[in-house]
Amino acid sequence: MTDRHPPKDCADMPALRQQIDRLDRDLIALLAERAGYIDRAIALKTANNWPARIPARVEEVVANARTTASAAGLDPDLVESLWRQLVEWSIAREARVIREE
Repeated sequence: MTDRHPPKDCADMPALRQQIDRLDRDLIALLAERAGYIDRAIALKTANNWPARIPARVEEVVANARTTASAAGLDPDLVESLWRQLVEWSIAREARVIREE
């Protein structure tokens, strides 16, 4: 297991790359966890006869991401772009399954 080190403590590029790779693994694990919640949303939406796309919720998720990004000092436009892609992938996943059941 790789220890966490802040960027300023990375003395060279191999150490920095090791931290970036660790963080990428963490992000992927979080995205996989999020996908599990999308799977649960599929079941709930199916049981309640709800559509995959709920526009107000899409905008709420994106607005929340922008706010969180701004508070963290991250470019909210970048985060919005990433989140819209993530949300669209999630909706497409939901729509495929909801139509099958």
